[in-house]
Amino acid sequence: MPVCYVLISVEPGRERKVYNKLSKMPEIVECHIVSGECDIIVKLKVDDLESLPSIVATKIKSIKGVKDTRTLTGLEIR
Repeated sequence: MPVCYVLISVEPGRERKVYNKLSKMPEIVECHIVSGECDIIVKLKVDDLESLPSIVATKIKSIKGVKDTRTLTGLEIR
């Protein structure tokens, strides 16, 4: 099961509301408000990488206050 991280930028003052909505999503296994280049980082587990764009576009970017996202995919090194 692929592990992915999404770095999320939100409108000022909306961090807690966006965090609360993200925390309720079954695909998200970790959610953290952070400081730096982004405001929130989430860790997702998806069935396959093909489903990732849909999750980001329809579930994360649709939350009021989300301005931008950057997606990182974990690599399995053997």
